[in-house]
Amino acid sequence: MNENTVASSIEEVTTLRSDGGGDGDKAGGEIQNYGSGLNDAVRDAEAMKSAGLLVAS
Repeated sequence: MNENTVASSIEEVTTLRSDGGGDGDKAGGEIQNYGSGLNDAVRDAEAMKSAGLLVAS
């Protein structure tokens, strides 16, 4: 997991939010999925860092 991946995920979420369009429920579900994915990524990165496998630069 790197900063670019997190940044692009956040950008996708904000794009979905601003789209609005006709499929509000679909966009809401996709935002929840991205949010869950971000939570998983942060948890995995923290675990890797505490295990010494990730070195922050």
